[in-house]
Amino acid sequence: MAGVVLETLSWRKLITLGVFLLILQIVFFLIGAVIAPAPTHVISMTATKCLDRNAYRDKNKWFPPRGKDACESLQSLDPSDKKIQEEGITAEQIVFSFWIPWPRNGQQLKMHRYFQFLLAVLQLDIEHDPQVPIVDKAKLQMDIRLAASNKQDNGNWTLLASSIEDRNIDCDLTKKMDKGDIYDCDLLQLFELGSVHHHYYLVNIRLPTFPLKGINIDIGKIVDMHIHGIHQNGGFSFVWFSLKTAMFPMVLGILIWFWRRITQMCRPANLLERTLFALGIVMTILNCPIEWFTLAFDIPFMLLLNDIRQGVFYAMLLSFWIIFTGEHIMDQTERNRLSLYWKHLAAVVFGCLCMFVFEMCERGIQLKNPFFSVWTTPTGTNLALAFIILAGVAASCYFLFLCYMVVCVFKTISAKRMTLPSMSSLRRRFYMGLIYRFKFLMLVTLFCSAMTVIFFIISQLSEGQWKWGDEDLNIQYTSGFFTGVYGMWNVYIFGLLSMYAPSHKTVVEVDADENSQEESVQLTQLPSSSLPSETSALQAFVSKTAQD
Repeated sequence: MAGVVLETLSWRKLITLGVFLLILQIVFFLIGAVIAPAPTHVISMTATKCLDRNAYRDKNKWFPPRGKDACESLQSLDPSDKKIQEEGITAEQIVFSFWIPWPRNGQQLKMHRYFQFLLAVLQLDIEHDPQVPIVDKAKLQMDIRLAASNKQDNGNWTLLASSIEDRNIDCDLTKKMDKGDIYDCDLLQLFELGSVHHHYYLVNIRLPTFPLKGINIDIGKIVDMHIHGIHQNGGFSFVWFSLKTAMFPMVLGILIWFWRRITQMCRPANLLERTLFALGIVMTILNCPIEWFTLAFDIPFMLLLNDIRQGVFYAMLLSFWIIFTGEHIMDQTERNRLSLYWKHLAAVVFGCLCMFVFEMCERGIQLKNPFFSVWTTPTGTNLALAFIILAGVAASCYFLFLCYMVVCVFKTISAKRMTLPSMSSLRRRFYMGLIYRFKFLMLVTLFCSAMTVIFFIISQLSEGQWKWGDEDLNIQYTSGFFTGVYGMWNVYIFGLLSMYAPSHKTVVEVDADENSQEESVQLTQLPSSSLPSETSALQAFVSKTAQD
C-alpha cells in the first residue's frame, strides 16, 4: 500500500535528508552569529539651539545646525546668559535643531536605504531650579517639523511632516535634588518612518508658551534635548535580504513538487495536505524578497506590509500545528474536516486580528502622521502594554495546549503498540520504525513551536522597550537568534513538504490475509472516500486497532 514519503523512504535516504536540513539550520544560525552585525543600531545626538529672530514670521524657513545655511546658534538657554538678556530672546525664538545622522570624527555621515526604518525618541534635560516649577505628568506641547534631503549643502529641504504634538513629561520628582541637577525623565516618542529613502533628515522643534492657555507651563527648566535614533543595521539588512532571496526559490520549488504529487493521486487532497500546502504558500510569500525594491523606490508602507506578512504567517503556522497534531491523534472521531477545529482556529484568528488592528492603529496612521503613537498618552501606553502582556500570555497558553495535543498523540500511538507482538518480525520492525519517525517529528514540532513563541515574545518586548520609555530594559535578540528562527521555519516547512508528499512506492505486505491481525492498517487520517491502496501505513495501523 502507498503512504507518504516519511513512511516509505529508506533509513539511509531519510538520514541523509535529516543531515542536510540540520546542516542548513546550522548555516542559518552561523550566518547571523558570525557574519551579520546586530539587527539594530542606535545613534544619539544633541540638539543645536538655533535663534529665530523673526519668531514664526517665516514658517517655511529651516534651521539646519551646520552647512552653508547653518543657523545662528546659542550656547546656553540660561536666562542669565548675557546674549539672551541683551537681545531679549524669548522661548518662541528658540528652535531645537537636529541633523540626522550626526557627524563622526569631523566627517558628515549619511543614512542608507538599507536602514529600512527610523524610530526616533526624545530625551529632555530638565534642570532643577526652585524658581522654575515642574509638576508631575506635565503636559509638553511641541511644534515639530521633519524634512529630508539627499544633498548635504544645497539647502533644499523637502518637508515630510509637520505637526503640533502633545507629550506627557514623566520625571522622578521624589529624588532629592540640588540646584543644577538634571531630572531623570522617561523618553518621549517622537516619530517613526517606515522607510529611509533619503541621506539626511532635519528635525526642528519649538516649545511655544501661552500662559493664558496653560500651554508649556510648569514643565521645568529645559536646558537641552537629545534624540536617539534606532534603525536597522545596513549589514544585517543585506544578509537578511540575501537569505530571503536564497530561500524563496527553494521553498517555492518544493511546494510545486509537493502539489504535483497530490494532483497525481486518484483522490482529492486531504485536510492535512491542503493545510500544509497553504502553509507553504504563506512561507513563500514571507520569503519573497520585495525589500530589494526599497533600495530604488520610496516605499513608506514596507514596514507595515512586512508586519502583515509576518502576522499572516503566524496565523497560518499556529493553525497548521493545531490541525497537524489533531489529525495524528487518530481517535474514533471522524476527522479530515476543518469544522472539527473551528474553536481552536477561531481563537488563533481572533488573536491575529487583534494584532492586525493594533498594527493598523500604530503604523497605519503613521503613514499620514509619523509623529503619531499610541504610546504618547497614559491610556494608550497602558493599552499597548496590556496588549503585549496578553499576547505573551496567549502565546504561552497556546504552546501548553499544543503540548497537551502532542501528549494525546503519543498516548494514542503507544496504546496501539500492544498489538505489535502478535505480528511477524518484519511487519513489527516496519511499524516500530514508523512510530519512531512520527514521534521524532512531533518532538521537532514542539521544539519549533517553543522557539516561535520565545521569538514572538522577545521581539515584542524588544520593539516596545524604546516606546514605553525604558531604555535601561535592554532586551534584544542577536542576529544569530533572528536568522536561526527564520531558518528553522524554512527548514521545518521544507522538511514537511518533502516527507508528507504522497509516495509512489508501496509498502511490502508480509503474511497478510483478510482475517489476520496483520492485515493492512492505516496510520494517518485520510478521507473516507480514499482507496485502501492510497492510505498511510501509520494511520492504517492505529485506525484498524481502534476498530478492533
